[in-house]
Amino acid sequence: MSRAGAGAGAGAVRRGVYAPPAPDRVLTAHSADGTPLHVEVHGPADAPAVVLAHGWTCSTAFWAAQIRALAGEYRVIAYDQRGHGRTAAAEVCSTDVLADDLEAVLDAALAPGERAVLAGHSMGGMTLMAAADRPGLRAHAAAVLLCSTGASRLVAESLVLPMRAGRVRTWLTRRVLGSGAPLGPVTPLAKKVLRYATMGPGASPDKVEACARIVHACPRGARQAWSQVLAELEVGALVGELRVPTAVVAGSADRLTPPVHARWLAEALPDCHSLDVLTGVGHMTPVEAPEFITEKIHELVRTHLAAPADAGAGAGAGVTVQADAAVHVQADTDADADAEESAV
Repeated sequence: MSRAGAGAGAGAVRRGVYAPPAPDRVLTAHSADGTPLHVEVHGPADAPAVVLAHGWTCSTAFWAAQIRALAGEYRVIAYDQRGHGRTAAAEVCSTDVLADDLEAVLDAALAPGERAVLAGHSMGGMTLMAAADRPGLRAHAAAVLLCSTGASRLVAESLVLPMRAGRVRTWLTRRVLGSGAPLGPVTPLAKKVLRYATMGPGASPDKVEACARIVHACPRGARQAWSQVLAELEVGALVGELRVPTAVVAGSADRLTPPVHARWLAEALPDCHSLDVLTGVGHMTPVEAPEFITEKIHELVRTHLAAPADAGAGAGAGVTVQADAAVHVQADTDADADAEESAV
């Protein structure tokens, strides 16, 4: 079912690279509890598949730059997490529900046994980790990209509040991030606040504008409900179940999920394809560094999906695709990254 403008999304910008393109098809996936999920499909129907999972307070509109760059060559599948974008809120919010929803999307959008590169940003990355031991992910994942995400201790490690780490900072951070106060319209002050909390100091005005419009469009109830889930997040035990080549990307200036999380993931993953810490970039890596994230997805497709399958690596068999665990860190010597890591 094609629907012009269906990819625009509430709050999205309307022009430029961050304006979401209209999908070629719109699907509805039904999760285990019956919740309908909005799914968009872009690009040729017979092309290699890429699945994109957005983060907390975002929507499919967050991936606009990647969709524009990838849909000419790949089949790009993006969906709205429950309570976000065009997917209605449901009564239950949990990491198990995130995994249920992802499995439903994979089942609805991919053929039986078809593999894809799966990319998740922030809560989207946590979704992939939460589903790491699920049959649906093991059947369909050829490789994974984790952007600006973590597996646990999100509130304790957060640098949003410029205070010494400890119980007081954790208590205050939990209340700031879990606040039910309305965000209101996108004003210059609101953009300054969002830029400080979620983006690097060099983020251009168009990137800040795009992120602000998406985040401010998230319903207050969904924002608060999912903040409570993320505050208690503990999926570290599942990271070892993510047995496909996995690339990890973080920003050195990320205050929400500082690089300490990315480095932990790189050590804990069974098959770390690469680790990249982008100097001066904040939490919104797909928007702040769109070309880098797009190229990383290209790299994963070329290396782990587009190449002919080896003997014994049948589609859908859940067989781990082996890769060299090369780690590329761009900002280990960067003063900002060192300062952030020492602060936590």
